[in-house]
Amino acid sequence: MRFKRFIFRSVLLAVTLPLLTACNPIHGRTEAYSKSFFAMDTYMTFTVYDDNAEDARAALACAQEEIDALEALIAVTDAQSDIYAVNHGGGQPVAIQERTAELLSFALRMAQETGGALEPTLYPVLSAWGFTTDENRIPPGDQIDGLLESVGYDRVQVTDDGVTMADGMMLDLGSVGKGYAGDRAEQILREKGIDSAVLDIGGNIQAVGTKPDGSDWKLGLRSPFGEGIFGTLQIADKAVVTSGNYERYFIGEDGVRYGHILDPKTGYPVDNGLASVTVIAKEGKVCDALSTALFVMGLENAVRYWRSRQEEQPFDMILVTEEKEVYVTEEIKDRFNLMKEYSSMPVHQIALSE
Repeated sequence: MRFKRFIFRSVLLAVTLPLLTACNPIHGRTEAYSKSFFAMDTYMTFTVYDDNAEDARAALACAQEEIDALEALIAVTDAQSDIYAVNHGGGQPVAIQERTAELLSFALRMAQETGGALEPTLYPVLSAWGFTTDENRIPPGDQIDGLLESVGYDRVQVTDDGVTMADGMMLDLGSVGKGYAGDRAEQILREKGIDSAVLDIGGNIQAVGTKPDGSDWKLGLRSPFGEGIFGTLQIADKAVVTSGNYERYFIGEDGVRYGHILDPKTGYPVDNGLASVTVIAKEGKVCDALSTALFVMGLENAVRYWRSRQEEQPFDMILVTEEKEVYVTEEIKDRFNLMKEYSSMPVHQIALSE
């Protein structure tokens, strides 16, 4: 399946620490019930808290069924999926399911709002670099230029008749798929009466409510400079997604490290001084989309975008630079703490006003 190429991109930085106590009862009669499974080419673990074992396990089963159903709709390499049908539609309108249309429309909207920093039609360029096959190589410049001619979210049309795009273009919703999956899983769990859960979606974290005792969930953020955790973050009822080019990369014959997050304007790996971007928001799909887009934008443009969106689509972020400086938005500064071994890293607060 195509997903793992983006899944490992997105958020292996944001992982739960043992102090989450996600697999232990916290108090009273509320017990923890967990379910681990493989989907979208990654391992997922859902942990819910409830007083009734049968209800909890049924809710977990329903959440997994939703993830599997979504994967069947949007997997790039599955010949039965909606996205595969669109990619091989020969420029003709292709009918798709409602959930696929919802996610695709969201991805296109985020692409427009981020000025193309999020680009759901970049798949052919990623393939040329080998990031979809793990057979990495540095493609010739003229090949990249030629492939970029088939890239452009603004040439994808979603109407009542279906999806239409030029022959040769290819969609990939991997950059928003896991986040959307987390949102759908959360919705189902709430419908089943679950109001306390933590969902680890291949590294994406979706916190449903708080811990049963009312306290926040505590997450560890993986260091972009090596193994281990560089900081912790306390959240409640939020999603957390991190992007960085340090997780998946290859060293070319020229000795240069090439990361898998590409700049859609150039077709080359992003190299703008950012080491990682963590986004915290109510919706997982927003976190997923923005973690990639802000990483592509770079520090100054990411801050500018954050300031411009706080009224319409509020979110928070933690930006880490290659120079080992941390930038944290003001709303979560008090919820973020560096680990002792990283305490020398400067932490700057990003204020809404310049």
